[in-house]
Amino acid sequence: MNSFERRNKIVDMVNTQGSVLVLELSNLFGISEVTIRADLRMLEEKGLLTRFHGGAARPGSDLTESDNLEVVLEDRYQLASDPKKRIAQAAAAMIHEGMTVILDSGSTTLLIAEALVRMTNITVITNSLPAAFTLSENKDITLVVCGGTVRHKTHSMHGTIAERSLQGICADLMFVGADGIDATNGITTFNEGYSISSVMAAAAHQVIAVLDASKFNRRGFNQVLPMDKIDCVITDDGISDTDRAALNSKKVELKIV
Repeated sequence: MNSFERRNKIVDMVNTQGSVLVLELSNLFGISEVTIRADLRMLEEKGLLTRFHGGAARPGSDLTESDNLEVVLEDRYQLASDPKKRIAQAAAAMIHEGMTVILDSGSTTLLIAEALVRMTNITVITNSLPAAFTLSENKDITLVVCGGTVRHKTHSMHGTIAERSLQGICADLMFVGADGIDATNGITTFNEGYSISSVMAAAAHQVIAVLDASKFNRRGFNQVLPMDKIDCVITDDGISDTDRAALNSKKVELKIV
């Protein structure tokens, strides 16, 4: 089922049942709640339904101003409940219309993809199959998926073919996660070789590492990127003063959320 058919189905359900819940729709269609909320916003803008806290009802339903405020706050609280979600929100805020961005595979970059679903006129290049599936819901996003060999552990594409698909690419931003970070070794992983990350970084004007504070001073056995290839780190407020100072000494921009 494509996004057009899904939204028509949502409208049919609202008209038949009177109301629907975000969680219900997410389970029914097998997609994220973020995508469902984006659908409901779009349908509300078209006058086909009225949103409320956690769901939607037939257009013209009697909602107070405080109900509408609650919807906004609910979205914010859900983002704030998890450092990774806050980091993803901050990363998505760096992306503007007309930009080309690269998303490496990982749990935090998948959350960035979910945050980008509602955007238009951007190009996203990724080797992450879950991120590609999420972004494919929006026809207003130009999606480029790196070919290659599937690494089943991370549901991502790697190898020579994937790396060659990035030749000639010139992106504005690249977002990369990792299992660990320290000022000496940069970002590291416990997975097998991650050479595609360095190819992605070389294709981007700015490289942003997205990882929560628990990853500081953890060191995987494979280097993803050295610190001198990282322009910015987005992390949460659990980062220690020592780690802040270490990043500052490397002239790396630090965004704390």
